[in-house]
Amino acid sequence: QVRLVESGGGLVQPGGSLRLSCAASGNIFSIYVMGWYRQAPGKQRELVASIASGGSTNYADSVKGRFIISRDNSKNAMYLQMSSLKPEDTAVYYCNAKAPGPSGVHDYWGQGTQVTVSS
Repeated sequence: QVRLVESGGGLVQPGGSLRLSCAASGNIFSIYVMGWYRQAPGKQRELVASIASGGSTNYADSVKGRFIISRDNSKNAMYLQMSSLKPEDTAVYYCNAKAPGPSGVHDYWGQGTQVTVSS
């Protein structure tokens, strides 16, 4: 089992910055990729960025050049530094971890943290 807890969401003006954090606990050594997803009202959950255990990263086109994903293995934490925020970045942001499970890949999710970009 893996437990994920997000923090750092809030209200920010367009053009501003926020840093999201995700604290992982439990069987963290089984995790092979972590990521941030977001879900806006009336829309499907989408991948924002991911980072593999080896450090390789992947970003959605909509956030490239504005968001940076990172992880600190010594703290069992993952971060999302968001800059130049736009109103369309408004969503609930979820931390995700993928690990082997009984039926293949198992997704673990945090409870989500709200990010609102508005003037």
